[in-house]
Amino acid sequence: MKRRQQGILTGMPFMTHVSSRSFVDDTGRKIHMAKPPARIISLAPSLTELLFAMGAGSQVAGVTQFCDFPPEASRKPKVGYANPSVEVLVGLQPDLILAPREFLKPDLIAALDNLKIPIFIVADHTVEDIFSHIQTIGRMVEHQTEAAALAMDLRKQIAAIKELAQGEPPVRVLYVLNSQPLITVGPGSFIDQLIGLAGGINVAAKSGTPYPRLSLETVLLEDPEVLIFPVGQAEGISESEQQSWQQWSGLSAIKQGRVHQIPADLLNRPGPRIGQGLERLAAMLHPSLSGPALHRRP
Repeated sequence: MKRRQQGILTGMPFMTHVSSRSFVDDTGRKIHMAKPPARIISLAPSLTELLFAMGAGSQVAGVTQFCDFPPEASRKPKVGYANPSVEVLVGLQPDLILAPREFLKPDLIAALDNLKIPIFIVADHTVEDIFSHIQTIGRMVEHQTEAAALAMDLRKQIAAIKELAQGEPPVRVLYVLNSQPLITVGPGSFIDQLIGLAGGINVAAKSGTPYPRLSLETVLLEDPEVLIFPVGQAEGISESEQQSWQQWSGLSAIKQGRVHQIPADLLNRPGPRIGQGLERLAAMLHPSLSGPALHRRP
């Protein structure tokens, strides 16, 4: 029996579909599509980026107001974000809606089910989930070849950065999603995994939850050597919030001046650009890997 190809990072097999046109999403819901969707609505920037990256941009009929990459995505009709209008969704006559599990309300799912509009829900807890979703969505939209190539290129990029970072001493990291209250990433989030792949030690590793709130006492005790702030127009930490961290002059990160910004859409979005985000993250944690060193990958 021929074995399925396995993931570079974890050895787990790619997500598989139930039959040629039947698929099971991350909530266990099964949908059947008799033919590839011609009109797709994406309810997350990461999903929009995936569709365009695999060549399915012409099939995208609607996006959220935060879907700004690639530039042509921002020109698509807008449907809202956390609480999209059912009437707006229906008016775009979608064959398929792709949605993140976060923020999706049960009444919206029920309304779409009643209208017989297929909705496929994804939840990215690990980097492997991202690879799997690329493959699965590629099959759904009939861009299998492009999706497989995209996933493999991303796997190679991430595996190469991981190999380089493993040769460097680990660095304690705090990734600040919000300052007041202090919210960061923890076990069960793909960003926590990316920190490890970049050669970092997440100071919130003991929290046991994907997006924990940390007390200042915990931060001072764990003493991060690097502070990282995601920034951007739509999401990220403001300049004033970043400056407020300078008062904690006893932190190693402040004393050593190792406070960095990273585009939120590269690292916060579980999409095809996480390789770029990981590359920047690795260079922040290990300056010796910046520039030519990261481009001379094994």
